[in-house]
Amino acid sequence: MDKSKWRTKGKSLLRSYSEAEKTNIENVIHNQLFQSLLWKSAEVIAVTVSLSHEWSTQPIIEKAWEQGKRVVVPKCNPELNILTFYDLQSYEQLEVVYYGLQEPSPAKTEAVRKKEIDLLVVPGLIFDRKGYRIGFGGGFYDRFLADYNGVTVSLVSEKQVTRELPSEGFDIPVQHIITEEQWLTI
Repeated sequence: MDKSKWRTKGKSLLRSYSEAEKTNIENVIHNQLFQSLLWKSAEVIAVTVSLSHEWSTQPIIEKAWEQGKRVVVPKCNPELNILTFYDLQSYEQLEVVYYGLQEPSPAKTEAVRKKEIDLLVVPGLIFDRKGYRIGFGGGFYDRFLADYNGVTVSLVSEKQVTRELPSEGFDIPVQHIITEEQWLTI
C-alpha cells in the first residue's frame, strides 16, 4: 500500500472511534505520558492544537501550564514548507487558519528556537514499530525533525500501529510511541 492509501486509512480510523472510546484511549495515553520520565524532565513541551477528530492535546497543554512548563505550538509556513514553534501562554494567542487549524498568532507570541524544545509530541495517522509515520502529507514534521536533537513521542491508539510502513530517505522516525496498550521505544 502506498502512503496516500495509508493516509486515507488513518484518517478513516481516527474518525471511526465513538466519543466514549476516544475519551478512554486519550485518558490512558495522556496518563502514561504524564507519569513518564520524558514528561517529568521536560521543561519545554511542543505540541499541536488538535482538531476534534484527532487525539486531544488540550489536556497536554493544560497539564504543562499547571506544572509550570512552557508550551510551544507550531505555525506552518506553506510557502517555505517549514514549522516555527511559538510560546503559547493562553488560548487567546491562537488564530484559526486554513482547514480550521488553530495556530499561534505571531503578533501575540514569541518564536522559540528549536534547541529550546525538550519534548516534541509528533502527530500522525499511522505508525510502524520502527517509529516511522504517515502524517497528513505536508512533510512539515520530517523537515523539522531532520536537525532536531530533543526527544520525540507520539500518542496513538493501538489500531494506528502496524508492522511496517513505506518510508523514504527523508522520513524521520519518532523515538517513542505510546498507545493504550504499550510503550514502544525505538
